[in-house]
Amino acid sequence: MPAQQRRAAFRCAVRRACLGAGLALALALGAAAPAALAQAKKDTAVLAMSLEPPGLDPTAGAASAIGEVVLYNVFETLFKIQSDGSTVPLLATAGTPSADLKTWTFTLRRGVKFHNGAAFDGQAVKFSFERAAAPGSLNKDRATFANIERITLPDAHTVVLQLKNPNADLLFQLGQATSVIVEPGSAASNATQPVGTGPYRLESWARGSAVTLTRWPEHRDAARVALRRVQIRFINEPAAQVAALLSGDVDAFPRVSAARSLKQFQNPQRFQLLVGASRAKTILAMNHQRKPLDDVRVRRAIAMAIDRAAVIEGSAEGYGVPIGSYYVPGAPGYVDTTAINAYNPAQARALLKEAGVATPLQLTMKLPPVPYARQGGEVIAAMLAQVGITAKIENIEWAQWLSGVYGQKAYDLTVISHVEPLDFGNFARPNYYWGYESAEFKALWARIQATAQPAERHKLLAEAQRLVARDAVAAYLYQPTWLTVAHARLQGLWKDAPILANDLSALRWQ
Repeated sequence: MPAQQRRAAFRCAVRRACLGAGLALALALGAAAPAALAQAKKDTAVLAMSLEPPGLDPTAGAASAIGEVVLYNVFETLFKIQSDGSTVPLLATAGTPSADLKTWTFTLRRGVKFHNGAAFDGQAVKFSFERAAAPGSLNKDRATFANIERITLPDAHTVVLQLKNPNADLLFQLGQATSVIVEPGSAASNATQPVGTGPYRLESWARGSAVTLTRWPEHRDAARVALRRVQIRFINEPAAQVAALLSGDVDAFPRVSAARSLKQFQNPQRFQLLVGASRAKTILAMNHQRKPLDDVRVRRAIAMAIDRAAVIEGSAEGYGVPIGSYYVPGAPGYVDTTAINAYNPAQARALLKEAGVATPLQLTMKLPPVPYARQGGEVIAAMLAQVGITAKIENIEWAQWLSGVYGQKAYDLTVISHVEPLDFGNFARPNYYWGYESAEFKALWARIQATAQPAERHKLLAEAQRLVARDAVAAYLYQPTWLTVAHARLQGLWKDAPILANDLSALRWQ
């Protein structure tokens, strides 16, 4: 059987098992459990992540790795997002909207304190949201808070948000890392000395190696938090990720880059494999501020030069779903736009000629250190070469990507996954790193924001998906499928991940 068919057969078996089990997938080919597994339950664990966060304040940085460390662990939000995408109260006990979805009343949990002893109340919520909405805010979801027209506090434990536009997604948005409630007196130093209300505190951060969190005994649910200490290590190379799991140095690796090594974890006595859905969008971003990428014909040519299925196979071993726009299957209002700018090398060459582009066109492709970008970038560069585009690959570190690509727009092309589920408004953001400026999209997005009726909102979202597909703002590649490999006895890990978070309070040893 050819290798590709073997991989496809294996993936089918994995997915059938996931549907039947509904929880952790234990691949059933293993040896007997070693005697060491009979040990008493542990109260510590070691997790791992591919990327190290640049800081620990999720309200002041764009890196999703920040939230993976601190969300629901060090910092908390008014509502909490669960693995299935639903929301439940956290720092709030209730959140009630008005009929027009423009006034939201939150009842706050009483008796909550921050790690430094300061009381949590409505003033902390007001400070956090006004800080996020301020003109100089670095919060990547500033638009959510800028939509708040007024915040009133009828009493210390009631917060009323008066919105400019209705927002049916507010509870979900207030569960994301950018919506954490910070303590006013310590907010300025949260990047290195985070102070929250969560069940864990920062014990240490060995830069370039690991963050260690310890259980906070004064948390309201401290008795229910099973793990006393959790270390989160940063391991970028796929081979090193696999080695750390096989050696037992790491107990769990959410979103691991091990698609090519899954056979090594076919031992249900030692390992569990979780195969889960995401709301992420992996794209080839293009800088519209650089010629000739300001020409939609050139951007369409780049998109048409790319075979999405081959990219998914080459960068993710087939674990992904093709997308044609900045929206994924399963999201409310999704429409299939993969036929727009579908793979067509001949048409790509014709569009370049029509745009007056002399080939070979020389472009740079800056790739962050995550394996899907490095591997996918190689595949994409080979495809672009077939239509007369030479993409010079530059492998850069994550800090360089954040400062140079995202911050300074010093790039032509880059491969990146946008993992936030409700970030379609990025296309309306001024001076965003794509450089896309469309009065038509901004007007459409304003209508979407002002619409509370779900059916009409979904109709407008469909228009928006088709518009950014036709404009080829990016070459939209695929919706990733997340893989998590963990010790067989470690319970409480997320399978599906509507946002990138590692809820350590739910972890326990069986």
